[in-house]
Amino acid sequence: MTVLAIDAGTTGVTAVVVTPEGSVEATASQEFRQHFPRPGWVEHAPEEIWQATLEAVRDVLAMVDASLLTAVGLTNQRETVLLWDRETLGSPRRAIVWQDRRTADICTRLREEGHEKRVTELTGLRLDPYFSGTKLTWLAEHEPRTWGLVESGRYAVGTVDSYLIARMTRGLHHVTDVSNASRTLLFDLAAGDWSEELCTLFGVPRDALPELVPNWGEVATTDPRSFLDLELPIAGIAGDQQSALFGQTCFDVGDSKCTYGTGSFILTNTGPTLERSEAGLLSTAAWRSPAGELTYALEGSIFVTGAAVQWLRDGLQIVGSAAETEAIAATVPSSEGVVFVPALTGLGAPHWDPHARGLIVGITRGTTRAHLVRATLEAIAFEVRDVLETLPAALSSLRVDGGAAANDLLCQIQADQIGVPVERPRTIETTALGAAFLAGLGTGVWDSTDALRETWSLDRAFTPAAARADADADHRRWLAAVERTKGWAEL
Repeated sequence: MTVLAIDAGTTGVTAVVVTPEGSVEATASQEFRQHFPRPGWVEHAPEEIWQATLEAVRDVLAMVDASLLTAVGLTNQRETVLLWDRETLGSPRRAIVWQDRRTADICTRLREEGHEKRVTELTGLRLDPYFSGTKLTWLAEHEPRTWGLVESGRYAVGTVDSYLIARMTRGLHHVTDVSNASRTLLFDLAAGDWSEELCTLFGVPRDALPELVPNWGEVATTDPRSFLDLELPIAGIAGDQQSALFGQTCFDVGDSKCTYGTGSFILTNTGPTLERSEAGLLSTAAWRSPAGELTYALEGSIFVTGAAVQWLRDGLQIVGSAAETEAIAATVPSSEGVVFVPALTGLGAPHWDPHARGLIVGITRGTTRAHLVRATLEAIAFEVRDVLETLPAALSSLRVDGGAAANDLLCQIQADQIGVPVERPRTIETTALGAAFLAGLGTGVWDSTDALRETWSLDRAFTPAAARADADADHRRWLAAVERTKGWAEL
């Protein structure tokens, strides 16, 4: 018995096959295009996401015995919103991506009208362009003809998981889970359901939204005519960060992880308790069992970390690949005072400023690309430290995952900055692993979370090595630079 997991991320789709021992038997990835129609706008073509999904799955199937597959698990970039025709499954426009900043003015308007306190009370979120609700408000205000077909019931509204499940089932199912729903600004965290009050505030028809289903258990079946001749139960669904929390087996209250992806996301399991943060963290749903039990989490969302490395590669073209950054940065002992604040799409937690923009300071005649690359790795560590310092309880260690967790230098810098060990598991693609765990738990591949916990194994622990005074001095310089980025887009 093996499980197919699909990780539909921000820059591409990865398909993996996971064994009952929790090891990855095969993996394949396919990138898709990023569309930037205006400064601060980010879009994806839904059809390109779907084709990337098919290609990644096709490639991974060629590496395994497909007859042993028992279920499909799905995890996805959150907050990105899509529209599609319920019958043809075609999309009338590109998806608006979580990184998109076009709704900053809508957020300001709603805040000035006095809605933010109530929105935060219900959702655990804040009024920020990051979340889905204001994207839908923007569509209603700027594309009324398209929105009219949403209101008439012809077009469905959903996140990437909902869209892919619709495509995988030939439109038979319009579903999502609480982890994705809780990022839309339309979900009442305490009630565990869509909120009529919030739907009215953001102008979203309740009937256009997907049905809420548990995070594990058989919720749909793929149609072989649409999905590469596969007829498998879709038995696990979760937004990418909650999926990584599950994949890191963070099942106990206080367990925490940091995923280094396009952005970086720190989640702490708070169990059945809905905890609130006054320091910029978000309250969110982690998962819901088939019995209806909700597990919550606190989250710090950092918008640009791995995307900063991608910018070094594609924008500045000073590195050939992300993998090169460790060797290049290691050629210098420090960044020599260079600080890079990668606020390329604004600042997320704990600063929350959609009008902030990227900044590089401290450049001298002696600055080289190695200093800038090292400053980029340091920026990732600083951003994570900023979030961890707002947690209600101090950590004894931090579990890390995601592509950049393979970078030993980054992990060491991170440990130096937070002053506790950084633990890297043998399987760092825990987002996809979490989706596999959910699907396997839902179909009997694993009979309990205790069985899943036994599959986790440590690759390496990085212990703090730098002097605390030096780490703190570097962090103070970083905070000074962050202040200089704020509000830049409004000047």
